[in-house]
Amino acid sequence: MTHLVVLGVNSRDDAERVLQVTDDLAKQQLLQREDAAIAYKDSKGKVRIQQTMNLTGAGAASGALWGTLLGLLFLNPLAGMAVGAASGAVAGKLTDIGIDDQLIKDVGRELQEDHAAVFLLARSATVDRVVDALKPLGPTVIQTNLTKDREEELVAALQS
Repeated sequence: MTHLVVLGVNSRDDAERVLQVTDDLAKQQLLQREDAAIAYKDSKGKVRIQQTMNLTGAGAASGALWGTLLGLLFLNPLAGMAVGAASGAVAGKLTDIGIDDQLIKDVGRELQEDHAAVFLLARSATVDRVVDALKPLGPTVIQTNLTKDREEELVAALQS
């Protein structure tokens, strides 16, 4: 089962540091991150979203491959690649997997100016090691899909 944790931090830079820490934890096999995103308000109060998963690029690459193969069958590989890349990019852009975009936007609207939220969707984690790695960045728990008891334990662990 995947778990969603939304953490509030003091700045966009802190949010990017949280993502870097979770990348490092993933390399150490301490965290299996499915998806991640950052939402922040800029100095003009506009909500900005930065997602780690680029479905448009992946869709374009996949579409180009399949388009080229189909183009070879019909003796026009360049046209097949172009059509495949375009259709793959559109399909990737329209595909919504991972963290719900509307949730990211809703939480982003509630942020104070120059603050940020980090959205982490993880399949598994060595919780004590993850908490120890994130604690120096001072995150606060905004929302989770954990049980009430587990959420309270997480809040307490990050505050201690």
